[in-house]
Amino acid sequence: MKKTFLIFTSILFFCCGSSNKLTIEKHNDSRKTYSILALGDSYTIGESVCETCRFPEQLKKHLENDNTIKLDIIAETGWTTSDLKLAITKKKPANNFDLVTLLIGVNNQYQKKPFALYKSEFPELVRTAIIKANNDKNKVIIISIPDYAFTPYGKERTQISREINLYNAFAENYCKQNDISFINITDITRQGIIEPNLVANDGLHPSQIAYQKFVERLLPKAKEILK
Repeated sequence: MKKTFLIFTSILFFCCGSSNKLTIEKHNDSRKTYSILALGDSYTIGESVCETCRFPEQLKKHLENDNTIKLDIIAETGWTTSDLKLAITKKKPANNFDLVTLLIGVNNQYQKKPFALYKSEFPELVRTAIIKANNDKNKVIIISIPDYAFTPYGKERTQISREINLYNAFAENYCKQNDISFINITDITRQGIIEPNLVANDGLHPSQIAYQKFVERLLPKAKEILK
């Protein structure tokens, strides 16, 4: 009788243990893995803020509530459209990302590159972003250029804002004509003088709080893409 009880107990323990294991595996299987590629310049790499403060990392954190997110960033402070094109060619990222973001152009304006260069290279970068998104334009988000005129460095110089408007208008019109998602965050950065906490300690770049506001704009579209 004692031996029979021990056998029964062992079988019961095994069954319960197996059931728990299956439940855990089923739960783990419910999480999907998505990959994000963020292309850009200082506004993407997060100049003067911590690594987890930049907007791609904040976006990743929000999206990881339900899924596993792999993030790749190709961006450096000071990069123009030409620099980003060259970096993508060198790094050769895969062509199967689930979401690709692109924020580029401020250094074309800052370095006084001909506007014609941006008009030529921005569409090239958008097409590259689409290729990296498994050739699906619905997986691409273009982000408007922040306006650094509204920082202690920019000193509200209207010329900066006029030129940023020119770049953003071209980018937005191109996206509309080609049915590509365009998210405007420029107005957030134009609060930088009256809300100093939107500017990083360097007096030029967006702060963690500003990037948090960027992500609030990006998140609904990102979730739609990754559903």
